[in-house]
Amino acid sequence: MAEAGQTAAAPLSGARLAGQGVLRFLGFEIYRARLWVQPGFEADNYGAHPLALELTYHRDFSAEAIARRSLEEMRRVGSFTPQQATRWQQALQAALPDVKSGDRLLGIHQPGSGAVFKMGGRVVGEVPDAEFSRLFFGIWLSPQTSEPALRQQLIATTRTTGQP
Repeated sequence: MAEAGQTAAAPLSGARLAGQGVLRFLGFEIYRARLWVQPGFEADNYGAHPLALELTYHRDFSAEAIARRSLEEMRRVGSFTPQQATRWQQALQAALPDVKSGDRLLGIHQPGSGAVFKMGGRVVGEVPDAEFSRLFFGIWLSPQTSEPALRQQLIATTRTTGQP
C-alpha cells in the first residue's frame, strides 16, 4: 500500500519497488531514496537495466550543489576526463531544479541512452549520455558507492538464491 502523498503507480512499466533507505550525514536526514526495477534486474550489472530512483529531500539544495556533489560521487564509480566532468556538471545542473525540503525528484536510467529527471510527474530535464547515466546511478548502486548500507537497502529485494 502506498504511503500518504505518494503515488502507488510504478515510475517504469512493469517495475516494482526494490528497496528504500535514508541518507544521513552527521545524524541529519538528507533524503529518502526509493529504487524501482523491472523483473530480471541484477544489482551487480545495474547499468544494463532500466531503473528509477526517487529522492525525497529533507533539506534544500541548489541544482549547482547537487551537480557538484554528484560529480564527486561519480568519480568513486568510474573514471572520466576533465572535459566530460565539465560537460556533465553543466548538463546535470541544467537538468535538475533547485530542491526544497519535501520535494521528490525522480531519476530514470535508460540504458544506452541516458537519464531523465522528473518532478511532480513532469520531465524537468535530461542528460542524453549513456556513460553519464551509468556513473550517475552508480552513486547509489555501484559496489564502489560511498554509502554501501544505503545500497544494500535499495537492492534488498533484488537478491537471488545463492547470492550473499
